[in-house]
Amino acid sequence: MCRSDWHGWVGNWEWFDYKPPLGHVLGHEPSGTVIDVGEDVETVAEGDHIAIPFNFACGRCHECRNGYENLCENHLGLGFQEGAPGAFAEEVPVPNADINAVELPDGVDPVEVAGIGCRFMTAYRGMAHKADVSRGEYVVVYGLGGIGLSAVHIADALGGNVVGVDLMDEKLSLAEDLGAIETVDASDVDDPVGTVEAITDGGAHVSLDALGIEETCRNAVRSLRTRGRHVQIGLTTREQRGYNSLPTDTIVMNEIQINGSSGLPPAKYDEMFRMVENGELDPGAVVTDEIALEGVTDELEAMTDYGTVGIPVVSEFA
Repeated sequence: MCRSDWHGWVGNWEWFDYKPPLGHVLGHEPSGTVIDVGEDVETVAEGDHIAIPFNFACGRCHECRNGYENLCENHLGLGFQEGAPGAFAEEVPVPNADINAVELPDGVDPVEVAGIGCRFMTAYRGMAHKADVSRGEYVVVYGLGGIGLSAVHIADALGGNVVGVDLMDEKLSLAEDLGAIETVDASDVDDPVGTVEAITDGGAHVSLDALGIEETCRNAVRSLRTRGRHVQIGLTTREQRGYNSLPTDTIVMNEIQINGSSGLPPAKYDEMFRMVENGELDPGAVVTDEIALEGVTDELEAMTDYGTVGIPVVSEFA
């Protein structure tokens, strides 16, 4: 389960055509076992254990042909758009399965992989590909939900010195367990940006806004040193409708790079899985609860007040 499910549940995101119709099944981070395949499917077979990207790609457009299936021009948002019923169900249809069904390595726990499906892989792309975190660099993460905690763990695995910023003690504590060298309780300091600058000796090399509200987005950018790289993963709510104000002059004068990160091309999954197999990444460490399908609504309600910690996974469908 993901905060993106919450966005769809409360009716956000119609400004980019992610407004599920009434009666639509949510859920966009599945792993599972193939029970049947269509006659045109060549690389996927009944019984395969697979993960599914949250954006179904067409395989034909310009972006797909260039290896950016996560940015497919004709994509269907799993669980968010008509034609792509989601994973809070016993069975999930997967179109263009030769592209959109990713076989799992032997021994990978399906519950852990479900946690990889959206936030973990997007955070991985943000830290490993878009920001290209290097050993010894300071990384600051604003918002320690599923995305933020995943990013803390991944940036630490890549050799970064990670600082986590949030308002909840439980999330701050979990960030430290996942590798953060320091955490900042934004409700307990007058100036979170100044606190981060002091910890990082003048500003972070990389910042991430994992929440998407104006304050965290702006503070993340302001926490960077010159030539810093900002990664934006958190998306906006109906109050912002897709827009946040940013310190434009600082971006220009300090030559700040702004990067978005959305998903991970299926061809890059193996890169992430190798780090899991080698013990460098443990996506299960970010999974905090296993729940039954009937508990989804309660979990969504808890997200309204940021009352969830880590990644809950639906593992019981009876």
